[in-house]
Amino acid sequence: MSAKSAINKEIFAPHDERMLGAVQVKRRTKKKIPFLATGGQGEYLTYICLSVTNKKPAQASITKVKQFEGSTSFVRRTQWMLEQLRQVDGIDPNRDSPEFDLLFENAFDQWVASTASEKCTFFQVLHHTCQRYLTDKKPEFINCQSKIMGGNSILHSAADSVTSAVQKASQALNERGERLGRAEEKTEELKNSAQQFAENAHKLAMKYKC
Repeated sequence: MSAKSAINKEIFAPHDERMLGAVQVKRRTKKKIPFLATGGQGEYLTYICLSVTNKKPAQASITKVKQFEGSTSFVRRTQWMLEQLRQVDGIDPNRDSPEFDLLFENAFDQWVASTASEKCTFFQVLHHTCQRYLTDKKPEFINCQSKIMGGNSILHSAADSVTSAVQKASQALNERGERLGRAEEKTEELKNSAQQFAENAHKLAMKYKC
């Protein structure tokens, strides 16, 4: 089982939530934490997770999840409602970069994703989730590549493909309809011709009978 699948199973599923996306990160700048506050737990992995409740109306949130060295379990740390997210900074709109910043109402964190592609995927899911679940107070996305802001480009491509297929099918039906129409006209002409022939034959037969 992958780490993200395990996080969803351990952290979110028990609370009737489902994880939409996650990115493994580390801080770009070290936070000065008092020695006693660390609890002596040592090194750890950090994941920024995006989730939504299964219960309606659905509520989305961003959660910081940690896995401490030597442990196979995950720990839920800080959590923010999606409405508290104020700004998403992609740092550099001109190149693939793993760095990003998240600004909340009461917090600001500077992160580095494990890879630029993982950050890109998370940003696409985050942007789509904000558009879907937030009616107002949507966060500002700055310094992001167009492929991130157009995170639903795959959906657009799929929609375009479906639209194209529908148009082709409609055209084929129209052409088929035209062919059927012409066939019906031809059938009607043949029917009329046969009827006329039968009438003429009947008249001719009556003439010679007389």
